[in-house]
Amino acid sequence: MLKVLIADDEEVVLKGLKHIIDWEALGFTICGEAENGNDTLQKMKLLKPDLVLLDIRMPHLTGLEIIEMSKSFSYHSEFIILSGYSDFSYAQAAVKLGVNNYLLKPVDEDELKKAVIDVRHSIEKDRQTQTIYEKYKATAKDTIIFNFISGKEEAFSYDLNDLNLLSDQYMVLTYEKYNQTSVLEDNWDFAELLRVGNQNQTRFNHITINHQEIILLKGKTSIEKFYHLLKHYQSGPEKGSPLDSIFLAYGRPVDYIAELKVSYTDVCRLLHRRFFCHENQHVLSYINLPDQNMLTAKLEDFDEYPSILSGYIQSHNRSMLAETLCKLEHSLFFCNTDISHIKRALIDIFLQVKQKISHIYYTMSIPFPDNAGIIEAITTKNYLFEIIQFFSEQFELCTQTIGHPKSEDIIEDVIYYINHNFSENLKLESIAPLFGYNSSYLGKVFSQKTGENFNSYLDRIRIDQAKKFLIDDELKVYEIAERIGYKNPDYFHKKFKKYTNTTPAEFRKNIKQQIPT
Repeated sequence: MLKVLIADDEEVVLKGLKHIIDWEALGFTICGEAENGNDTLQKMKLLKPDLVLLDIRMPHLTGLEIIEMSKSFSYHSEFIILSGYSDFSYAQAAVKLGVNNYLLKPVDEDELKKAVIDVRHSIEKDRQTQTIYEKYKATAKDTIIFNFISGKEEAFSYDLNDLNLLSDQYMVLTYEKYNQTSVLEDNWDFAELLRVGNQNQTRFNHITINHQEIILLKGKTSIEKFYHLLKHYQSGPEKGSPLDSIFLAYGRPVDYIAELKVSYTDVCRLLHRRFFCHENQHVLSYINLPDQNMLTAKLEDFDEYPSILSGYIQSHNRSMLAETLCKLEHSLFFCNTDISHIKRALIDIFLQVKQKISHIYYTMSIPFPDNAGIIEAITTKNYLFEIIQFFSEQFELCTQTIGHPKSEDIIEDVIYYINHNFSENLKLESIAPLFGYNSSYLGKVFSQKTGENFNSYLDRIRIDQAKKFLIDDELKVYEIAERIGYKNPDYFHKKFKKYTNTTPAEFRKNIKQQIPT
């Protein structure tokens, strides 16, 4: 409700003005009444009315004098002047003082009502304008400060004292949601927590630019309080604590405002590096930034991972599978590449593993998500550790589905692997690590258990499979060679004749002759 003060030296008029219209219905409440100029001025100072209904002629001070003297007040009141015909010259003077509303006595109800409504609209418009002005003023100040922080403007262009930016030390920090599910509750607004800790705005600026929450700490005391706050809450963080729902990054402290860009650059790099945070790591400091010279890893360095991971899945070597995923996570940390590119590389690795396993075990229902589900699962993750967990969980399900639990005889596992991967470029040197052995030892054990060496066993399995393909007249000999793992058709001919004493073509011909027509 807006406040109105009614001032008139005639008691009858005063009472009449109080009841002639429904003030509350028009958005006003009568806060006081006055019968002379001095009383009016004192009650204006005390009550700070939004509107004064003022008789132009009153004892001690005239209405004009009251209007003139009110200009020195820290607030502004609107006036409606009441005058008689004989006081018209006074009314004209009031207009010059900025009063646009005056009514002749006796006051008409409708005219008064209209004048009051006009005043209310004027007050509301002024307040709205003031609100917008203050908002734009604050925004403009925030923009200036951000330009200092980001290095877009030089500090000497402005009065730093007026902007309250003079200090002995500065630090830039930012915060955002920890993940998609976290909510920045009003009760745990980090900026407000710092504001309370610093007691006032002189050592603290909170600005929001392009949806980014940026905080500028000013002064060694303010920075020390921030460190103390981190120390208090950082161990955990416990659920419900100020750090539970946010990710926080802060740059190095600097001594001069011209160096603010250094602290801000730290923050920007940390925001990029947040993808590599460990589980429950909610805070990154400038000391966590790796040396640029260390970021030498390239995405093409990870081309071998699909083959390695699918190998460990098939060999049921869970320990090496876990170790390989850890190695993948650690190596990606040193990749100076956009996070979206890293995610695409991880998607490619997973899809290649899926393709390899699904192809080998095509008779089984492997519980891989569909491709769209895989892409969504990886792209929506905020952190690398979440993606690695997804890999681990999915690969474990795959390992369980394939079955064939590790037997006490390791050679049974090796034979199982060969029987399902003979079409690949298998070598003892590449298989041995899958089972945790060196190739020399595994070769000796394999020969002792099977009575033949690794290569002979592999050749025999391939030739047996070739015989099955040769019965089917659809595939050409060179196509069969490729399908069973021989890239060179001539080499396939040589091996086939060694084990069957005939060529693939002669074998197919003999088979056809044996089939009754």
